Amino acid sequence: MLNSKTIVVGVTGGIAAYKSAELVRRLKKLNAAVHVIMTENACNFITPLTMQTLSQNPVANNMFKEPSTWEIEHISLAQKADLFVIAPATANIVGKVANGIADDMLSTTIMAAKAPVIFACAMNENMYQNQIVQHNISKLRKVGYIFIEPDCGKLACGQEGQGRLADLDDIVDKVIRTIIYKPDLAGKTILVSAGPTKEFIDPVRFITNGSSGKMGYCLAKAAAGRGARVILISGPVSLKAPRGVDCVNIVTAQEMHEEMIKRFEYADIIIKAAAVADYRPINMANNKIKKAANNLVLEMVKNPDILKDVGSRKGKRIVVGFSMETENLEQNALTKLKEKNLDMIVANDITAEGAGFDKDTNVVKIINKFGMIKNLPVMTKEHVANVILDEVLRLENVEK
Repeated sequence: MLNSKTIVVGVTGGIAAYKSAELVRRLKKLNAAVHVIMTENACNFITPLTMQTLSQNPVANNMFKEPSTWEIEHISLAQKADLFVIAPATANIVGKVANGIADDMLSTTIMAAKAPVIFACAMNENMYQNQIVQHNISKLRKVGYIFIEPDCGKLACGQEGQGRLADLDDIVDKVIRTIIYKPDLAGKTILVSAGPTKEFIDPVRFITNGSSGKMGYCLAKAAAGRGARVILISGPVSLKAPRGVDCVNIVTAQEMHEEMIKRFEYADIIIKAAAVADYRPINMANNKIKKAANNLVLEMVKNPDILKDVGSRKGKRIVVGFSMETENLEQNALTKLKEKNLDMIVANDITAEGAGFDKDTNVVKIINKFGMIKNLPVMTKEHVANVILDEVLRLENVEK
């Protein structure tokens, strides 16, 4: 995935420095060429030998070490890098770069770099919230430096708060998206729905489906990674909300309808990937229904058609729907596209190999209102999500 890309990992003197070893290993596993620069303090937490072994490249940590080649090391690394990721990034390195101080190998190389620089901050919560540190972060953000906020949890000092190094999955994901994807959705608001709904029969039982929410969550994550403001309306799933996404949790179809209509006017693009129950019991029993007869008859009423409602009032917004079928895939998808006034529909046969509920892959057809049909092979849902977003942007450009 990161073939031929050169990533410089900067390691500073924080307790989270040990996690940078795993970060280097993961980036190497993605076939990136990884070079490591360590500050003097970082070497007190983890040895350069560890980083050299994992990166399979010499570790830079001394400004005045006699060079083994004619290259000036910090200039050479700055020129060859496609991306810098500083993890952990302490208040010290943030302050140095923000104020133009270049007094060691890492700060000097960052100053000489033209590649994007990601700071994954990790420090004591009081330090992170300090006005000077926040001012430095704001200052660097304004000139294009990228920040990954620390997570909340128990800190090395024993306190609870925001200061833990972000999850490595989030850091690696940010690295991939910064290198591979341009921020082509910046300035746009995207409303995504995901997951199933639950329609209760009694306080114990409910009607639902097998949707895991993975496709919708991948769309939300991909859109946020490409610069959009993302609002995710999610049914009950076991997934963690993607970083940087505003997540609204709902349970029933009526709740999802209410939240979608409440927020859709702020969106430029609406993608409804949720698997919403079409019907609900007319009345929910107040108490658990006891087993008293061989048959139980439920009287059902139709739920609001969220997609049709959004399509009918979309204006200039782009609305994308999903069509999950077991037969007549293309015909059923085209019918849904027209009946619900959609701009695009993503159709998949859940019986196909590599598709279906709770899988990490999908096999889809993307059909737009102009008759374009794009058949995709088996792909990861993350890959499918980015192809869908590419097609949305292409459709938007056609309509301009």
